[in-house]
Amino acid sequence: MSSARVGVVTFPGTLDDQDAARAVRLVGAEAVPLWHADRDLKGVDAVFLPGGFSYGDYLRCGAISRFAPLMEELIPAARAGLPVLGTCNGFQILCEAHLLPGALTRNASLHYVCRDQRIRVENVSTPWTCDFTEGQEIVLPVKHGEGRYVADARTLEELEARGQVVFRYAGGNPNGSLNDIAGIRNEAGNIVGLMPHPEHAVEELVGAPSTDGLGFFTSILKRMVNA
Repeated sequence: MSSARVGVVTFPGTLDDQDAARAVRLVGAEAVPLWHADRDLKGVDAVFLPGGFSYGDYLRCGAISRFAPLMEELIPAARAGLPVLGTCNGFQILCEAHLLPGALTRNASLHYVCRDQRIRVENVSTPWTCDFTEGQEIVLPVKHGEGRYVADARTLEELEARGQVVFRYAGGNPNGSLNDIAGIRNEAGNIVGLMPHPEHAVEELVGAPSTDGLGFFTSILKRMVNA
């Protein structure tokens, strides 16, 4: 076990917090539980916002979670440089909190999508992707009904120009996301959000077609150890 500590946030309705914590432990880091009502980040080195249906996805996905007491601590910490990863509902929360631009809306098909999905790594300069290579294609599960990434034309142009698109869908776009965007980062690069689930692709035993998700966790561990 290393001294690296990754906080894993649980909101009412979060489903993937235990999977996220297990993925953190698999690479030798410590998973620190963070409850939505906490007002203390417990000195963690990074934070993972996992997927699920926080607060039942009422209003909009992530709209209520954005105002949780823990977010009052997380938002300024993230803006100050704390590495943060949000997957699926976590990505939606990051957008609602204006830590990432754009929004996640209903899939273009209006149907829930659950499948293994190829995605292409576009940016390896973040704390969560430094163990990948640019252009590498990996396979991760997707499972969402509201994963279509949208933004206005100017925002899309800026994301592309600044290299803030971190992942794109390959081999078919599952939800109609603009520019095939599967994940983005903030301008500073410490905050990453994506719809696919790396925490569900870390062990062959559970039937995942790959263990490509481990790269997210080895990346943050490497970044924290070398910081």
